[in-house]
Order: sequence, then structure tokens, then C-alpha cells
Amino acid sequence: MKTKEIINELLALAISQKASDIFFFPKREKIVVDFRLSQGTIRQKTFALSAGQEIINYFKYSAQMDIAEHRRPQVGAMIYLYEEDEYYLRLSSLGDFSDQESLVIRIIYGIEHSKYFLPTQLEQIKQLVNYRGLIITSGPTGSGKTTTMYEVAKSISKNKVVMTIEDPVEVHEASFLQSQVNNKAGIDYQSLLKAALRHRPDILIIGEIRDQGTARLAVDAALSGHLVLATVHAKSTLQTISRLEGLGIRTDELANCLTAVSYQRLLPSKVGLKCLLDIATGDLLKAELTKEVRGEFVNWQENMQLLRKGGEIDEEIYRKFQEG
Repeated sequence: MKTKEIINELLALAISQKASDIFFFPKREKIVVDFRLSQGTIRQKTFALSAGQEIINYFKYSAQMDIAEHRRPQVGAMIYLYEEDEYYLRLSSLGDFSDQESLVIRIIYGIEHSKYFLPTQLEQIKQLVNYRGLIITSGPTGSGKTTTMYEVAKSISKNKVVMTIEDPVEVHEASFLQSQVNNKAGIDYQSLLKAALRHRPDILIIGEIRDQGTARLAVDAALSGHLVLATVHAKSTLQTISRLEGLGIRTDELANCLTAVSYQRLLPSKVGLKCLLDIATGDLLKAELTKEVRGEFVNWQENMQLLRKGGEIDEEIYRKFQEG
């Protein structure tokens, strides 16, 4: 079978199983292929080292990566068309101590594939965007944060200018003006944010608040009347507030611009991966802002118990995710 046919077969299999990642790892004289699925990381294929490297090189070439470089870390991106749908692939390659190369491919599914355990939670956030200000979504990598932001923005985007600043763009949305960080060209989050505000968007999506400068500009944009949707990495809903304070934002500034904070995870259910959110807003959020020591969640544990009792998740998933 030709390399292109093998790749098409692998990607079709991964998408049909709703895999979030494809791993190509060197194991002595072989390359093993694993999928990250709802039940964990599962072995799929094994190739001879030469054949596996040829597959990796094909992916790297398609993603405009340097196929001659096998040691230094590289990143790339490509679009894959499957059954008339476009899927965005993010690639990361890395050589190990023996100069054998590994490759990880993240599959980004469009917002039409998103599912939520409690649709009322998504509707709550959609209602909150009418208040403007800053809405922060937190959670680990791969928890669907970008999908949620896009879902919310799209619900109110008619006759509005929506701009995104991402690294990289994960979900392609023709109705949004999407910009992408390019550090090699000197285009970082902060420079893009400053340019974006001159474009006078109604809704600004920031892929991730990573540093003090980006946090400062996001808060200033929200204080000036923009609706800002952004993500941060935090371990729980209420600790998202502390994360922003750790990035140099004063509590009184958050009190004036922060509309909501949420935390989310993708959980395996009987019908595939679904998203569970935990949201803090209104009086509860205001009360938490005044505390020096904060808790973790609003009603995450209670909702997890409801999902377990309702049979939507099993006991194993409940134990794994009950602490977020």
C-alpha cells in the first residue's frame, strides 16, 4: 500500500472513532501508532522503522515542516478533507536521545461536532455574552475551550465583527476575521491584540492568556466596552480568578470587567465525548472575588453525581473526573 493510502486510512479511522490525537512513537526498529480515544490511548498500527519514517515525512511535508530536520522540535498545520468535511490538523515533531523522531497530530473538530452534557450550561453562557465584559474559559489542553468560545460567539455574531487571535487557528470559521501568532515574524499575542483593537471588533476571541502583557490588554479591552472571550490554563473554576491575579490583574479591575469564569472537561459518555462545564457568575462570582482563599468549583461534583446516577457516565469515569 502506498504511503498516501496508508495516511488516508489512518486519518479516516481516527476521525470515525473521534480520536483527539494520533501518536507516532519510535520503538526500537518499529514505529507504533496510537490513538487517544474516549477510553484512553489505544494501539492501532505498527510499521517498520523505514515505513513509519516515510509516513512521518509525508505528514511533515504536507504541514510545511522541514523533513530534513529530525532532532529539533517543529510544529506545523494542515487541513484534511474527509467525507466533504474539513478537519484541521496540528502537528508536533520531536527527536529523542537516539535521534529517532516522534510525531503527534491533534485533530480539531468543528463546532458542529460539539456536544454538551447539560445544554442549559451553554445557553447560560450565551445569555451572559449580552452583558459584555470578559468571559474566561479554563481547563486542560484538549478540553474543548476554543470550541465553546466559537459556539458562543457564533450564536450572537450576526451583523457583528468577530476577531480571533490564536496560536494557531484551530477552528476555521469563514464569518470571523481570524489572525494567528507568528513568533518567527515577530507577530505575538500582544502585537496582534493592539492591532485587533484598532479594527474595532464587537467580539474579540483570545486563544490563550499566557502572560502579563496579554492579560493586561484583554482586561483593558473588556474595560473599554468590548466583549472579550478568552482561555487560560487553570485547575478549577474559581482558581481561574487567582490565575488572573497571578498575571498581575488587580481584584478591583476584575470586579469591573469579569462577567463569568468557567471550567470544562471532555468526558467519555455512552455516545462519545461530551463537554461538562462549571460556571461562576453574578453574585457568586462577586463574592469569590472578595475572598483571599478560594475554593475550586461551583457545582462540578453535584453534576458529576447526576451524570453517574443518570447512567450517562460510568463509575470509572466518575472517579477519574470527580475532582475536575
